[in-house]
Amino acid sequence: MSSFNGKTAVITGAASGIGRELALQMSREGAVIIAADYNKKNLDDTVKMVKGEGGTAFAYKVDISNNEQVVKFAGDVKKKHGGVDILINNAGVTLFGKFEELKFKDFEWIMNINLWGAIYMSKAFLPEIKEKKDSYLVNVASIFGVIGTGNQSAYCATKFGLRGFTEALQDEMHAFPVNVVSVLPGGIKTNIAKNARFIKNGSVMKDTEKLERRLEKIARTTAEKAAADIIEGMKKKKLRVRIGGDARFLDRLQRLMPVKYNRVVAKLF
Repeated sequence: MSSFNGKTAVITGAASGIGRELALQMSREGAVIIAADYNKKNLDDTVKMVKGEGGTAFAYKVDISNNEQVVKFAGDVKKKHGGVDILINNAGVTLFGKFEELKFKDFEWIMNINLWGAIYMSKAFLPEIKEKKDSYLVNVASIFGVIGTGNQSAYCATKFGLRGFTEALQDEMHAFPVNVVSVLPGGIKTNIAKNARFIKNGSVMKDTEKLERRLEKIARTTAEKAAADIIEGMKKKKLRVRIGGDARFLDRLQRLMPVKYNRVVAKLF
């Protein structure tokens, strides 16, 4: 079992959801938290919560889809806080819509955050992390990085890509003391539905409350439980962490029916 006491952890998407819970729970384990997000107000709230429990945390407003900002962020962290032991690429968004109705700008928006954001962050911090003893690079993908489903072509493209990227890094980092972890959550009760983009007839839908409620109903795992499972997986040096009964079921379904699983998934969703 590993201890995070005294380690410095960079967590993206820390303004809410899984990211906020990771900040809180890892702080309780003794880690210094470097919380990053684009939403500065909610990010500051996360830091206040950590400090309110006696932890140490710092807030950095960062647009991870902008490589220049990421490079500057990494430089500031090294200068102000010394070395980093843990990087958790948790930030992500989702996009619903049929492929034929999506525009290239829709794909670019989600690709830049979900995939390029993790690549930029990994490029900036991995050289330092891989030289540390018992260090971690954690990429939060999705069970939709294992199965593909309709109306999620853009999201699946990013999460399949992120899972492949992570598994390739696991092979490349085998000779170094860095633990590379791939996280595959199912439906998690977070703000991702409220921040999602729904595309219909080529335009972003404005009235999405009904769709958001449907997504929230499907999501059964709390952010608190998801963060706890990620941390437990890190401690056990797992290469892959599946979160939620739905993720475990769909992962097994894909293994049992690698070609025809989508027929079952279509009926379920």
